[in-house]
Amino acid sequence: MDSAGVDSATEEEYATQSKLLKDFMSIPSIDKAWIFNSCSGPQAMVAMSQANLLANKRRKFMLSGHISKESNQPVNFHWAPFPTEMTGASAFVPSPSGLKLLVIRNPPEKESPTKFEIWSSSQLEKEFHIPQKVHGSVYVDGWFEGISWNSDETLVAYVAEEPSRTKPTFDHLGCYKKNNSLDKMDIGSWEGQGDWEEEWGEAYAGKKQPALFVINVESGEVEHIKGVPRSISVGQVVWSPNSKDSAQYLVFVGWLGDKRKLGIKYCSNRPCAIYAVRLKEPKDDANEAFPLHNLTKSISSGYSPRFSKDGKFLVFLSAKTAADIGAHWVAESLHKIKWPSDGKLTGSIDIVDVVQVVNCPDDGSFPGLYGTDLLSDPWLSDGHTIILSSYWRNFRVILSLNLQSGELSRVSPNDSDYSWSILALNGDDIVAVSSSPVSVPEIKYGKKVLDPAGKPSWQWSNIQKPIFKCSDKVTLGLSFLQFKIIKVPVSNVSECLTEGAKRPIEAIYVSSSKPKENGKCDPLVVVIHGGPHSVATCSFSKTLAYLSSIGYSLLNVNYRGSLGFGKEALQSLSGNVGSQDVNDVLSAVDHAIEMGLADPSRITVLGGSHGGFLATHLIGQAPDKFVAAAARNPVCNIASLVGITDTPDWGFFHAYGDKKHYTEAPSPEDMSRFHQVSPISHISKVKTPTLFILGAMDLRVPISNGLQYMRALKEKGVEVKVLVFPNDNHPLDRPQTDYESFLNTAVWFNKYCKL
Repeated sequence: MDSAGVDSATEEEYATQSKLLKDFMSIPSIDKAWIFNSCSGPQAMVAMSQANLLANKRRKFMLSGHISKESNQPVNFHWAPFPTEMTGASAFVPSPSGLKLLVIRNPPEKESPTKFEIWSSSQLEKEFHIPQKVHGSVYVDGWFEGISWNSDETLVAYVAEEPSRTKPTFDHLGCYKKNNSLDKMDIGSWEGQGDWEEEWGEAYAGKKQPALFVINVESGEVEHIKGVPRSISVGQVVWSPNSKDSAQYLVFVGWLGDKRKLGIKYCSNRPCAIYAVRLKEPKDDANEAFPLHNLTKSISSGYSPRFSKDGKFLVFLSAKTAADIGAHWVAESLHKIKWPSDGKLTGSIDIVDVVQVVNCPDDGSFPGLYGTDLLSDPWLSDGHTIILSSYWRNFRVILSLNLQSGELSRVSPNDSDYSWSILALNGDDIVAVSSSPVSVPEIKYGKKVLDPAGKPSWQWSNIQKPIFKCSDKVTLGLSFLQFKIIKVPVSNVSECLTEGAKRPIEAIYVSSSKPKENGKCDPLVVVIHGGPHSVATCSFSKTLAYLSSIGYSLLNVNYRGSLGFGKEALQSLSGNVGSQDVNDVLSAVDHAIEMGLADPSRITVLGGSHGGFLATHLIGQAPDKFVAAAARNPVCNIASLVGITDTPDWGFFHAYGDKKHYTEAPSPEDMSRFHQVSPISHISKVKTPTLFILGAMDLRVPISNGLQYMRALKEKGVEVKVLVFPNDNHPLDRPQTDYESFLNTAVWFNKYCKL
């Protein structure tokens, strides 16, 4: 933020706004939770994180507590007086019994070893340092995450970077050294670059090929599992059921990257399969190669494998619709396969559909699975009921699925207007987190009860939250906020549309409950999610709550193409970006004006990625509608994007509506089509002052895309402001970046809304 040329009043506003925003940024997040059974009863361990602005990192810490749930008494969590900070920890993985905790520490320095720590309830029992020559950092998030204890807690399987491949070396005269080795005494010698290796795009820059390893937790000996070709990138490893009479397998997900590794972050459409490879036993020939079994070869997508408690079947999720049609995220399906009792994987494997994609759900009915979250052990005590989280229209909900009967029901309260996500299971009880746009996250406890007919349901209670003491200003600001869901009829409905694409869209409207002076509405921020196949939910966002608390109403629009509304509505956007989604947002804005919820003279727009694509489209197609705009890493020109993004197929799919047009060498006709559907085609009409927030390390929408559009606006005299964050990629979510982005957004909007 450059203060040169900023008047004293603006500087004072930056100072004032920064204090409140800092308070919102300090609200901690609930990341994960575990329940352990001990002799004194169940114990809870909750992983939290909090923005550390000074260090520009997220501070991780643990909160522990004892759970008491006596009959006819409310459930009570007795928290430890203070949380414990987990400095440098990348992952925490409890053992199946809950008696051991694996802590992994990936080093910030590439040449330093990865640390594996085994903790008991009272002390550190083992610590192993894995040098770089064995493998690089362990994958602890994203698609390739996978860390799994075996049943007797002697081995841990995990996914880590393959060891660095040998590079050519040269002596001080530039002569090639045959042994490719450098000695510290070889003054003037150097290591060459070697062959370039493709990466998996955004968020995986600098990451080496993911590979499968097993560590013995007694000896620290590490085995690199052979038999998986380098064309397969592995992740999400789990152990097969342990039986004295059957072989032990590692079951994992594999993504093919033999031709090109297209960006995988936020992309469920990358073809993948669930594989099994047998683990060597002492009696085996050391040189024996075991076959790699593809368990899901009949469908194009399979991930998130989970074995049932009795080990008789394996369930998994699939995004086969996305993989088949090319959309980057659509509805998921859930399947199961029978696991052979003798552990012999021979012959064909039958895949049974359990939950299929829903085309056009009725209001209030199940819309399908979207962004499904499965715990590592998601089963209730009956062994055939699974608990999961999924998007359901404007909400995230918790669901129960009986795999025997196929019955699926909503576990989180049907009448709740909050979003819910599962954190952990305590037997048949559920620990969850719940929040709304105007309420900070809270831990909830769901106690399973049976009705007279024996049908289960869950009674929910609040849990004491000593960690969520917000500042008085935050508490006061939130206390005056309210929200509701608005249904908006779609415009220009044609007969060629599917039934699901004709249904009203929905938007989340957040506003102040304070009486309006002279009946005037607060200024409105139209918030547009990215994707386009993502969704705005009724959950808490620190930065959006901050904007609400300083006097803005919010209109968070779920245009057709959003997750959670059925397949037909989602797929109607294919080939219609820049028109259908733009019209949906404009319909929502006009509907809010007609309802008296927005002042037409004080409307702004905020969006990132595809939301930035829509924000820049809107200021071109409706140049008199918005008084200011803020675009975060926006897609502004698909024609200049397809050659440099990690997801060139994204542009082809959304321009044409299918994946058959995709090519690495777009034709002049392709380039014309890309330009036609891009915001830059409307640049001549734009007059809205626009703030650009860009990450220089973004591989999904490289910075040049936003800069080109910004320079075109400057050329025609439109007022612009540009923030560039040199070390940020697509999400722009590092603490200092998040903070400075929304501080500038607030001041920018205030300037044109005259707050």
